[in-house]
Amino acid sequence: MGAVVLAIFTASLLVSCTNLALAVNEPKVIHVGGKVLCQDCTQGWNEWVHGCKPIKGGKVSITCMDDRSRVVYYGSDATDELGQFDIIVNKYINGKELKAKLCSVRLVSSPDSTCNILTDFAGGKRGVKLNLPSLVYRDQIKYTLGPFYFTKPLCDEPNTTDSDDTHGGHY
Repeated sequence: MGAVVLAIFTASLLVSCTNLALAVNEPKVIHVGGKVLCQDCTQGWNEWVHGCKPIKGGKVSITCMDDRSRVVYYGSDATDELGQFDIIVNKYINGKELKAKLCSVRLVSSPDSTCNILTDFAGGKRGVKLNLPSLVYRDQIKYTLGPFYFTKPLCDEPNTTDSDDTHGGHY
């Protein structure tokens, strides 16, 4: 009887230690990163596509919901001189695990008055859901998005309605 109790105790101790070891390496935060750039439509095509300049101080936000579509987390980050952002979110909010697939990242604002019109290239204006992480390694989970773009005020397309669209498009 004593041998059975000892075997059960040893097995439960082994399971507890294994769970503890797994918990030590479990990621406690989620990193969400990317770039914010200025896209200038007044340039030629090659410069417009490849000549984008980083926006320092651009604001990007993340909103995470629960299964009942309630906001459980909102945060933001400003871009550095290279236009890069890195938002760090705790994986556990109020004791519950955050579901990354219910989080959305979007552009908020640009401090550059010559390049502050939101665009939806790469989903920056409407927001991008976190889908597949770009890195999962030991205690790290990272999502890399974008790049997101702002553009110049004169590149902003006017809103058209059906009555304005008598010529079948922009002209």
